[in-house]
Amino acid sequence: MKKNHVIKFCLVTVIFMATNIILTGQTISKEELVFYTAQWQGERFADGRPKVPDDLLERLKSISIEEAWGVLRGEGYHNQFEGNWQMIHADHPVIGRALTVQYLPNRPDFNKQIKDKGTAEGRIGNTNSWPIDMLTIGDVYVADGFGKIVDGTLIGDNLGNSIFAKSGNGVVFNASSRDLEGLSQIEGFNAFVKGWHPSYLTEVMLSGINVPIRMGAATVLPGDVVLAKREGVIFIPAHLAEKVVVTAEVVMLRDRFGIQRLKEGKYTPGQIDNRWSDTIEKDFSQWLRDHMDELPVPKAQIQELLKTRTW
Repeated sequence: MKKNHVIKFCLVTVIFMATNIILTGQTISKEELVFYTAQWQGERFADGRPKVPDDLLERLKSISIEEAWGVLRGEGYHNQFEGNWQMIHADHPVIGRALTVQYLPNRPDFNKQIKDKGTAEGRIGNTNSWPIDMLTIGDVYVADGFGKIVDGTLIGDNLGNSIFAKSGNGVVFNASSRDLEGLSQIEGFNAFVKGWHPSYLTEVMLSGINVPIRMGAATVLPGDVVLAKREGVIFIPAHLAEKVVVTAEVVMLRDRFGIQRLKEGKYTPGQIDNRWSDTIEKDFSQWLRDHMDELPVPKAQIQELLKTRTW
């Protein structure tokens, strides 16, 4: 085959592949999603998303952003945190499994293909409502709206009520929302957004649901565990969720013990902030036994921890 024919063939192939991506829908295949999240060995949703157990999500409520961040850094994950959010309730964390959505600045030809295919599949309403129809209990609607504030309002109070009804959870948007007053009246709902604005969503198009997305400085995959608190939002890879919880719980217990003993004046800051002596370690083990029933960590987990200690 002549060189110019080879080039023409390659160009046609690339165009066909690009068109096929547009025409085959707004989601990656289950097989691709399983491939991207191959280190997760547990249960999955029908769409392929990792399904981190509910009990781990519950235990995450007691974990701080700093504790989770430290574990992820230790595992080599340096790009899972994004800060500088505005929220409805500063004291109400959002914790759950990410259903990811990608939005882009509007391009009429691409947007038409997406809308036409969605309509053919039976999708109803504006594209920013399509992901809501896919939510299940425990999901967090995580969307990259490329940081758009004016005319970048992905939801108002109507969609907020629908989101909470389907997921029992909140949202995290690299974009804005509207109707703060109305959203604040949804009991149990919270939104972490980049701003609030009274405008409507315009010149924004949906380009992917359940796809890898960028949330500021963080890379997020579908099924990642979202831990959103006042300090910011950290996205925990599903296969590391249990390690984050267990490791962070140990750190939390040691911190509680150390703070209590400092308040009591039993040890000096230098003793607590450095490597603990055998005497302190023995005291910590006994403290765990004495306070096992009142600590914010499952009793079985503390018992397992004590089995591994020699004091």
